[in-house]
Amino acid sequence: MPLALLALAVSAFGIGTTEFVMMGLLPNVAGDLGTSVPTAGYLVSAYAIGVVIGAPLLTALGSRVPRKRMLLLLMALFTVGNLASALAPGFGWLVAGRVLAGLPHGAFFGVGAVVAARLVPEGRQARAVATMFLGLTVANILGVPAATLLGQHLGWRATFLVVTAIGLLAMAALARLVPRVPVDAQQSLGRELRALGRPQVLLGLLTAVFGFAGVFAVYSYLASMTTEVMGFGESSVTLVLALFGIGMTAGALAAGPLTDRALRPTLYGSLAALALVLVAFRFTVHVPWLALVTVVVLGAVGFMTTTPLQMLVMNKAKDAPTLASASNHSAFNLANAGGAWAGGAAVAAGWGWTSPALVGAVLTVVGLAVAAAAGLLDLRGGTPEGASRVVAKSPLRAAGTPAGGAPAGGAPAGGAPAPVSEPSSPASGS
Repeated sequence: MPLALLALAVSAFGIGTTEFVMMGLLPNVAGDLGTSVPTAGYLVSAYAIGVVIGAPLLTALGSRVPRKRMLLLLMALFTVGNLASALAPGFGWLVAGRVLAGLPHGAFFGVGAVVAARLVPEGRQARAVATMFLGLTVANILGVPAATLLGQHLGWRATFLVVTAIGLLAMAALARLVPRVPVDAQQSLGRELRALGRPQVLLGLLTAVFGFAGVFAVYSYLASMTTEVMGFGESSVTLVLALFGIGMTAGALAAGPLTDRALRPTLYGSLAALALVLVAFRFTVHVPWLALVTVVVLGAVGFMTTTPLQMLVMNKAKDAPTLASASNHSAFNLANAGGAWAGGAAVAAGWGWTSPALVGAVLTVVGLAVAAAAGLLDLRGGTPEGASRVVAKSPLRAAGTPAGGAPAGGAPAGGAPAPVSEPSSPASGS
């Protein structure tokens, strides 16, 4: 594994920690700043708004910036946003700090995914992207519980100071370990926008909005389910969330090799499994030990959808994948917000704390239907998934020195991605 992937994973760890830690700190923030917990909940939405706005905007503004420099600038903005949150004198300033910290989120993962795919040989691109996302999942096992505990004992400002330190560490790792990845000489904002507007890219983003919404329809209310339905005390909420994070990590580890082998079957299978697990959770949640097992499985199949969705939009925008890759994270955050809203609406309607699981299953089935429709369009158009990939060219190979020392033939200028054949798979039909 290239050490550059470790630098990307460390950055993802910091981003994942600051994204999710606020959910556990809402009572502390509300008490310190003299507001209610529901009002403090806007801090979660503020970060998501930053992601949705920042992903396409910052990616567009940085379309001509060399990839390594872009990653460093984005991580610097993330670090400043967390420092501003730690030093915020009032609630309004904290909201602004959360928006600022969220702005680089999608753009970083979008650019980072493209860089990761170019650092490894062909056929291992999805594994490289999944390795970067591994930092995000580990944050839910270690970063979020530890940062929450720190905030509860030393104050919520200490949490954001620690995340600021992680941001500085990530910047040092990026500067030291990530090689220079030049921008394609033909790269332009217009080219990126045209790639983003392709029907298959849009269908991939729509799949992410509905498919991943099923996860957050339940995750947003998992703490309440733990105490109200499973019968555990409040002290067990951190354990349940950590189990969900363990499942997420297992799903990320499995998704990379499976996606490299057969992208669309992995996407179909993970979405179908997610829908089934959500339906099962509606019933297993009443049996404590079985509920805990289901939480792990739910995290696994839920996060297994992210890598194939990421690779799908990158493949379909293969000649200009950065904006599409970043926009995928806007889609994920729309899924977060939409799933939480739909699950909350079901609870508010009096359907009970287990109703978000069924709502999530319906949303996931819609996402699966969109994915299946996109797959049929590929087949009818004579371009089944697997006909093109984002080329995994390292900077050295792009410069004409491929692994093994053989001359590089036909590499695009600047290490830009080019179409290559994906290994055939009976399951994918290619």
